Amino acid sequence: VLILLGRHSSKLHAAYSGFYVVGTALAVQVPVVGWTPIRSLEQLGPLFVFFGMQFVEYCERVRTRDNLTRSQIWLLRVRIGGLVALVGAIVITALWPTGYFGPISSRVRGLFVPHTKTGNPLVDSVAEHQAAKPEAYEQYLLVLSKLAPWGFGMVAIGYTNDASSFLLVFGAAAYFFSHKMVRLILLTSPIASVLGGMLCGRVAGTCIEGVCGWSIDVWNDIGLANDDYVSAVEIETKPKAKSKKKQNADAKKTEPTKSSSSPNFITQLIVRSFWFCALYFLYHASQDHIKEFKDRSIQVSAHMSHPSIIIKTQDNQGRMLTMDDYREAYWWLRDNTPEDARIMAWWDYGYQITAIANRTTIADGNTWNHEHIALLGRALTSPLKDGHRIARHLADYVLLWTGGGGDDLAKSPHLARIANSVYRHMCPGDPTCSRFSAPGGNPSPMMRESLLFKLHSGGLVPGVEVDKNRFKEVYKSKYGKVRIYRVLSVSKESKEWVKNNRRCDAEGSWYCPGQYPPGLQKVLKDKKDFKQLEDFNAKSEADDDYQRKYFEHLNDPEKAAAARRAQKKGTEATKMTLSQNEIKQINLKWENNDITSTLFGLVRDNDVDSFKSIVQSTPHYVHMRSKDGRGPMWWAHEHGRKEIVSLLKSAGVSEKLRDKDGITPLELNEDEF
Repeated sequence: VLILLGRHSSKLHAAYSGFYVVGTALAVQVPVVGWTPIRSLEQLGPLFVFFGMQFVEYCERVRTRDNLTRSQIWLLRVRIGGLVALVGAIVITALWPTGYFGPISSRVRGLFVPHTKTGNPLVDSVAEHQAAKPEAYEQYLLVLSKLAPWGFGMVAIGYTNDASSFLLVFGAAAYFFSHKMVRLILLTSPIASVLGGMLCGRVAGTCIEGVCGWSIDVWNDIGLANDDYVSAVEIETKPKAKSKKKQNADAKKTEPTKSSSSPNFITQLIVRSFWFCALYFLYHASQDHIKEFKDRSIQVSAHMSHPSIIIKTQDNQGRMLTMDDYREAYWWLRDNTPEDARIMAWWDYGYQITAIANRTTIADGNTWNHEHIALLGRALTSPLKDGHRIARHLADYVLLWTGGGGDDLAKSPHLARIANSVYRHMCPGDPTCSRFSAPGGNPSPMMRESLLFKLHSGGLVPGVEVDKNRFKEVYKSKYGKVRIYRVLSVSKESKEWVKNNRRCDAEGSWYCPGQYPPGLQKVLKDKKDFKQLEDFNAKSEADDDYQRKYFEHLNDPEKAAAARRAQKKGTEATKMTLSQNEIKQINLKWENNDITSTLFGLVRDNDVDSFKSIVQSTPHYVHMRSKDGRGPMWWAHEHGRKEIVSLLKSAGVSEKLRDKDGITPLELNEDEF
């Protein structure tokens, strides 16, 4: 900003260059950061500013050394700037195809687009990413929310210099980003305090100077406190030295007479009285605001300092209760599970489990790996049997928040949406996964069959029971806020494989990205790496259709619901029949495609109506088989979907066919462990 305003100086160059070089050198030492500061588009701005500073400083030094004229310095800038731009273009052109530059992250993109519209369901699921409302500023900044804008204007109009320009840039940036994302209101607190304090100090200082009769520094008041400028003014305005005799003569000439001093004294008295009254009025008028600001600040600090997992509430008789369910659950994990126990929980609580329970968690707040979070979401929102097949390779225990309000069941539609962004068969053709929902408080069939719902509501909701061959409840908190289950039939081979195949960036390092065991490879084959809108380095094909439908369903849920209903009804065409030869030809072709993924999702979710519509309108679909040789009949037997098995039989689908491993559908009735 200072360079654009023509206020470049060697001090500015030295300060920024030192800050950037030291800061970047320290940052790249952190393993998870690495060379991101000079690769990520969102962090390349400071690098360009650094090079720009070197360019400007070099030109200024040449100008000073050779005493160049204005036209000569501009010619020098154009020549050097053109050379630098050419070299930069060559470097960027060479590095761009290699994938060297990283994309703008969805969180940063969320600062420039409306909430829930980033295209990334993981980022869109975080409530703190929504735009801030005016009430939020008043809640957290109190009276400073009104004083800070006036302080900003005062600095901008009357006190602008090299130092104060930082306050203006800080204030503008803090307000812009906090307005886009409510959690960033925290950034406005220091600058609001500074600007509000400067305004109050300037008003109080003016009143005190008026009362005491002090002389005000004009140059500071009008904001021209530039050392070079003030020095020049002092030199020009400094009176020439006079002889002592002449000074005495001038003093006698200017000595006020006794008669003229009386009106001057009265004028000063009136002016000082006015300033005193103004100071007295402001002091008493601000007392209530000062007291309120102090009390509210103490309340807010106490509220924000208290642990969020310990809640004070009232019972139905008005008695105060301390609800410590979460911490006690973490302590139970710490005291009653092996040290190498792995805990499956949604990523929101990962850091708490690690810090308080001292146990390994499957995911935490470091959500950089979208595909891993999606796998966790798939395990929790899949039918219990499918979820167990994933969990047994990853975890020893499952922890759920179950106390209502913002518990895991309330968040579960977001979990399903995130899972579907990578595993598209979860909600075929529906990026927002609206089939996993609870309209009017009634869970949809897909939600009711999910592992999360079963563990959350097992034994609490009539008809909902947990499969005791797969999960065993080992802990339930006092007020029912937390439930912990032990995963049965844990794969010891997978656990040992993960332990013996750790990859760290250096020996003894804490940065060791995990690897999935071979037992999960079948599950991982279904994934499609998520490609965010700006990820031009992604190796996967474009995902425009998914992004288009995602935004369409978010912007107009009613229209999307109507389209799904129309698709569900299908056509009213009469039932078609296929010859045995046609069926044989279809069975010979094994491949994974959108149709097989859709059929698998319908069978898994036990969506009988939709499956029946497909049997009636396009019966040849139910004879299609995936790459492993399995088809709807295998999946229906595997999940115990008797109604769908009957529909398949009526469509002529055989139960005696074999997949690539020689397994028939009838052999999949037994549980797989």
